[in-house]
Amino acid sequence: MDTEISREVRRIAIVGPECTGKTELARFLASHYQTQWVPEFAREYLENLSRPYQKSDLTTIAHGQLEMENVIAQQANRFVFCDTNLVVIKIWSEFKYGSCDPEIINLMHQQKYDLHLLTDIDLPWQDDPLREHPHKRQELFDLYEKELKNSHVRYRIIRGHSASRNAAAVKAVEEIR
Repeated sequence: MDTEISREVRRIAIVGPECTGKTELARFLASHYQTQWVPEFAREYLENLSRPYQKSDLTTIAHGQLEMENVIAQQANRFVFCDTNLVVIKIWSEFKYGSCDPEIINLMHQQKYDLHLLTDIDLPWQDDPLREHPHKRQELFDLYEKELKNSHVRYRIIRGHSASRNAAAVKAVEEIR
């Protein structure tokens, strides 16, 4: 007789413009709920790339992100917190290159999340070699919100600093329990 308990792992995607605390929030939530979080595959990929990235790299990044998410979700306890998802890759591709590979869009539509946390731009910018647009965060935030609205997915905007930001995120997660 199989004694393993079947359990559903709820997926929470943390999305938003550059330098809005996505990674910090994913780490906090995973610790708070004693579960796993999925790092941003693009960061490691781009740090190890020996040339400037190009549009075709985004499709590779999308596949890598999904693969990592699926592996880590199997180890999760009730929730898995994703420090980005394909919405981020789609927005970035359209913003930087004017279009997005249909394969990324197709993969994006296949993914289901119980909640998206959209991080606001109310945190100060921190320089990082992989960040490109410190003065376009509002424009990018607006694109994220529009995408989430048009996709008819459940989302909450997460604002504030430190404890208040974390509390807002926990409250949003608790709403889906």
